[in-house]
Amino acid sequence: MTSTPPLTHESIAYTTTATIAEGRAGQPSRFVGELVRPVGLDAPARTLVLAHDWSGIHGGMRVIADRFAAVGWVACLLDVYGAGVRGDPLGDNHALMDPLLADRGALRRRLLAGFDAVLEHAAVDPSRVAALGFCFGGLCALDLARAAPRSLRAAISVHGVLAPPELGPQAPIDASILVLHGWEDPVAPPPAVLALAAELTAARADWQLHAYGHAQHAFTFPAANAPELGIVYEPRAARRAWATIDAFLDEVIGASSRTG
Repeated sequence: MTSTPPLTHESIAYTTTATIAEGRAGQPSRFVGELVRPVGLDAPARTLVLAHDWSGIHGGMRVIADRFAAVGWVACLLDVYGAGVRGDPLGDNHALMDPLLADRGALRRRLLAGFDAVLEHAAVDPSRVAALGFCFGGLCALDLARAAPRSLRAAISVHGVLAPPELGPQAPIDASILVLHGWEDPVAPPPAVLALAAELTAARADWQLHAYGHAQHAFTFPAANAPELGIVYEPRAARRAWATIDAFLDEVIGASSRTG
């Protein structure tokens, strides 16, 4: 059995004035993400920016970060809700997510503030940065690509929300895009998938889309078990999705240079 290499975990704090348009007392201005990397990493490395789902940074997202750090990535969990603001991974988190869905400009500014903070870290190779997100985080990964920051090489949306931000004309998207979609996902029915394909084509993006038959929303999450809401774990689709994620990242970003 292969042992997991030692990892180091740290926080990344950043600020932004990206308040939500409708306004609420106590809107956050300070955000705290998390960064994981192999112990002994002695040169800037390929970096994966992880966008959390609707429940915020939680244990499941940390497991994913550790998975990538264990094979040589610097993995960075962004925070778009605010320092200490977290939801329930098994609960209803519409109150946290919906205001940002309604104000995609504020969401974009929060994502870019976190992305810029990640790029400032000494362990990050700014020429080898990708983004990955699940569900609401899949929308965040796409929105980061839509914002077209210069250092973003790739973005992956897994069972993500696909609706465009409607923030004016879309600039060309430079990042390579991978969308992994459950064909029976009620969050993104076929017309939304076709609309995203048209959007990415118009933006001249290098894009690909994998649709998994019989898969619904959150199909990669083992704890997903709400069939009445179309939220169900599908192990075969999940296995294929993870293999595709790894192959895509190796193609676009390149394999780790870390040895030993």
